[in-house]
Amino acid sequence: MAYNSFTLKKAVTSFNLDLQETERTFAGRAAVPISRHLVETLAENVPLALAMNTEKARSELIIANVLLEVRRIFERRISLFSGIEFNVDRANNLNGFCDFIIGLSPRQLILAAPVIAIVEAKNEKILAGLGQCIAEMVAARKFNQQENSVVERIYGVVTSGNFWRFLKLENETLTVDLDDYHIDQVEKIVGVLCAMVRQEA
Repeated sequence: MAYNSFTLKKAVTSFNLDLQETERTFAGRAAVPISRHLVETLAENVPLALAMNTEKARSELIIANVLLEVRRIFERRISLFSGIEFNVDRANNLNGFCDFIIGLSPRQLILAAPVIAIVEAKNEKILAGLGQCIAEMVAARKFNQQENSVVERIYGVVTSGNFWRFLKLENETLTVDLDDYHIDQVEKIVGVLCAMVRQEA
């Protein structure tokens, strides 16, 4: 059993979360101008990743590049981990691998608290990834508590590369935005991710 064993229902009930389904939760976050490099990279990579149509291709060619742009915007003061083992609480199935983790520490050799966001890559199945992402968000909060580095909110993202959906965990309230953001709105997506880093989303 691990993160990928959680469905949305199982995650909400197992962790006694108050699920709030909302619309336009993150719509008010300002778009952030992106670099010419990212514009050119996505123009080349998005059609290729969608043609390959695998999680690995979408993760490497689209998602990683968007997250690297956020790291560039914050002048490498945040950390970004890909495919890292994140074993926090095996007794409660909070173990396994996370596609991407964003932390507020600039350390890159080891994962350090606070972890603020989990990004889960899925191959066109956004809804199927919600349970796993939520379990990873709960694990991130527990990890921060164990490291005595508590942040107010933990964020989650489930993305197919071309569609992005955002989540927020604050206390026991889990907010799932029902809106999907398309990669054509990449400046908006980057804006939401930047707001997450600032704990303002």
